[in-house]
Amino acid sequence: MLREGQVRIPSGCAIAAVISKEGRMIPGDLIADAMVPMHDRSNGLGGGFAGYGIYPDYKDFYALHVFCDSRANRIACEDFLKEYCEVVQSERIPTRTVPEITDEPIIWRFFVTPLKSVLASRQLDEREFMARIVMKINTKMEGVHVFSSGKNMGAFKAVGYPEDVARFYKLDKYEGYSWTAHGRYPTNTPGWWGGAHPFTLLDYSIVHNGEISSYDANRRFIEMFGYKCSLQTDTEVITYIFDYLTRRQGLTLEEAAAVVAAPFWSTIRREEDEEMRRKYTYLRTVFSSLLVTGPFSIVLGFSGGIMALNDRLKLRSMVVGEKDDRVFIASEEAAIRVMEPAAENIWAPAGGEPVIIKVKEGAY
Repeated sequence: MLREGQVRIPSGCAIAAVISKEGRMIPGDLIADAMVPMHDRSNGLGGGFAGYGIYPDYKDFYALHVFCDSRANRIACEDFLKEYCEVVQSERIPTRTVPEITDEPIIWRFFVTPLKSVLASRQLDEREFMARIVMKINTKMEGVHVFSSGKNMGAFKAVGYPEDVARFYKLDKYEGYSWTAHGRYPTNTPGWWGGAHPFTLLDYSIVHNGEISSYDANRRFIEMFGYKCSLQTDTEVITYIFDYLTRRQGLTLEEAAAVVAAPFWSTIRREEDEEMRRKYTYLRTVFSSLLVTGPFSIVLGFSGGIMALNDRLKLRSMVVGEKDDRVFIASEEAAIRVMEPAAENIWAPAGGEPVIIKVKEGAY
């Protein structure tokens, strides 16, 4: 007879998040502890975290977290960056020996800012420029992968259970105003360091529980605009969709959610508010190829906030809780209770209903 932990969990993958609306610092070991009761949602093939506000001394610089498979490739990456950016700090990301984490690559971080002369010659704003730099490294440089690239934030991920990944990266040494976490149970894709969650671009990060059946349609559309899906997993495309919709198209988070988890046409027709009916119709028509289908619950991290979103049929679990200025999100209430035993107002968002929490202005 198979025991718990020896069978595939159909609703597997664990996600969790915590944010302080007042911008107060939260230790990284809190989010790591939240993953322990959801251990059996993972299988050791991927775990990771994203923290926001963790680099106050370098808050004005892009923090590039990079996997390299050799010292020569790491040096080549740094030489490439110096052609386009000022590199103000270059260092190995601190780790500790954890027996469960093996075959680790060289894990490096660069704090950089684009050279003004380069921006002027390219006539690009710095966020678009840095997004293109990341895409170029990840698609053109062999043996190098940028897995985090935002300001005052960073992703930490590996092949392993999330609790082990947290110890490996010394997450207890970091503090941030918000954290997201993921434990991976792969469905159709291999487990490897770059394929673990979170998936990031600039300050956007995604952790995801589910499976994207619309991946090919989503990927074909988004790659027309310069994005390259090269990480052997369906979740990567969701990060690029939100970057495209919010940063490049200027949609609000609510509008972007209405694209990714769009209301059914029958729901739109029943909408009594004419302005909202026209907006939903417009979004579904113009961005029809960015509708994400299949079961999913996701947490989008961004500078100053997080957004949780279920697919419109709510085929994956997700619960939300609160206590004082903190909001907690997880696949299971047990994870919230670990972070805050006295959590209040525990509730489950409806399918397609975005839960958006932002830090108060000026607090991060």
